Amino acid sequence: MERPRRNFYGRRRGQHLKSGARRRLEEDLGRLAVPGIGWEENPGRAPLDLDALLGGRPLWLEVGFGGGEHLAALARANPGIGFIGAEPYADGVAKLLALAEGLENVRIHPGDARDLMDVLPEGSARRAYLLYPDPWPKTRHHRRRFVTPEHLEPLRRAMATGAELRVATDIGDYVRQTLEEVPRAGFRWLAERAEDWREPWEGWHRTRYEAKALREGRTPHYLRFAAV
Repeated sequence: MERPRRNFYGRRRGQHLKSGARRRLEEDLGRLAVPGIGWEENPGRAPLDLDALLGGRPLWLEVGFGGGEHLAALARANPGIGFIGAEPYADGVAKLLALAEGLENVRIHPGDARDLMDVLPEGSARRAYLLYPDPWPKTRHHRRRFVTPEHLEPLRRAMATGAELRVATDIGDYVRQTLEEVPRAGFRWLAERAEDWREPWEGWHRTRYEAKALREGRTPHYLRFAAV
């Protein structure tokens, strides 16, 4: 299979990666990294063996896990679930490696989520989280947002019918685009009343991005969709 042309926007690492973070990436990432995603090692894009990777646990995804605090908290609270988090930013990957110490149900893809979705078996994910994604606020950059067909269509293919996509954002225009694009990709918005998007869902773990949004006076929105 020929590798598709994919533009990547955003940073992969900060200006100065601290020595502790660098050590974790060098020493610990190999244990938790998902094998078989790289185009060099899997040019035919063979599907991952999730039973072997996750010990038979059902799969939940987190796309762009930031500092990893939400994913690590979920994994500790749900040992019977297997988690794969995708995050291209090296500093965030290092933070999750520290938080995931001792966890057996977490795996990491330190790169573009689209490459991961290429090799996820169809209908394999039972839940997916997209929390405080990069808002790309300028109008000319809205096509870079995750809630576009380029990202949502392969995500829907990887999700089981009835599986939930959960999105949290404090950016009003991101809410607008999410409510327009996600249903077009094969999802149904689950809100029945205002509280369903004003209040976090059960089991919510606040992230540093949400704490910053609240400090700065922005309102979080919590959107739940079911794959149809």
